[in-house]
Amino acid sequence: MSAPPSPPGPGWRPRLRRAIVLRHDPVRDQDLLVMPERIVVLNEEAAAVVRLCDGERTVGDIVTELTGTWPAAPVAADVSGFLVRIRDEGWVG
Repeated sequence: MSAPPSPPGPGWRPRLRRAIVLRHDPVRDQDLLVMPERIVVLNEEAAAVVRLCDGERTVGDIVTELTGTWPAAPVAADVSGFLVRIRDEGWVG
């Protein structure tokens, strides 16, 4: 049995993989991750995180920015958990 993947460190600079594009669907008024043979509809919080995954911002920068948007939410834990999931899916590197 292997250990669960470790959470990303605060210095990691996540970036969407080249084959994956963040798009806004004006008809549904929703953000989408468009990838080969798959489309993922993102909720508001997930889209906010993905928008900041530009390879320039660190995880710490992303958490700081989103804490200003949602000050009452457990942003650090939520962002870290979400980034682990989308890293494991191969959407960010």
